[in-house]
Amino acid sequence: MKRISVFCGSSPGARAEYAAVARQLGQEIARRNYCLVYGGGSVGLMGELAISTLAAGGEVIGVIPQSLFDLEVAFTNLTELRVVATMHERKAVMENISDGFIALPGGYGTFEEIFEVLTWAQLKIHPKPCGFLNIYGYFDLLLKFLDHTAQERFIGCEHRQMILVDENPAGLLDQLNAYTPPAVDKAAWAKRESSLGGG
Repeated sequence: MKRISVFCGSSPGARAEYAAVARQLGQEIARRNYCLVYGGGSVGLMGELAISTLAAGGEVIGVIPQSLFDLEVAFTNLTELRVVATMHERKAVMENISDGFIALPGGYGTFEEIFEVLTWAQLKIHPKPCGFLNIYGYFDLLLKFLDHTAQERFIGCEHRQMILVDENPAGLLDQLNAYTPPAVDKAAWAKRESSLGGG
């Protein structure tokens, strides 16, 4: 891997641990000579992540839509800042130039971004790994719900296992490096499930 996309909150969140581990992730990305790709923001966990990566000698590419750039929330002191027209274009650029994806704590935007790339992986649009950095158990309830979706056979077990999880930045990056995508895509899985019939 050379470039890692990280999706995370533009808020620092309620706990100091969120920012502290975001900074650790930035330092680890730089230590491994990866390039950070992120949403280009200067505030919240986004800002903490970018600052720590740059301070550790790493490269950072920000991708931000014009509307947010105009609101003056962009981090302009990056290795590269790409200003795009729309949120859709931002996600497409980040997916195209990255070799793996990580979600840190965040809100609607973070969830939407990581689940879109997970969906693309499930459909074999790309083979890239996707992980959750589960700081202070932030994603515990979400992961439990995803277990429920697999039990109810709306997500295949092999696709549920695509989601890599760790509490430690180095451990999660190691998992991304070792990732092998599932052999079965969503279409083949759905056909198999349909042949088995529902409850």
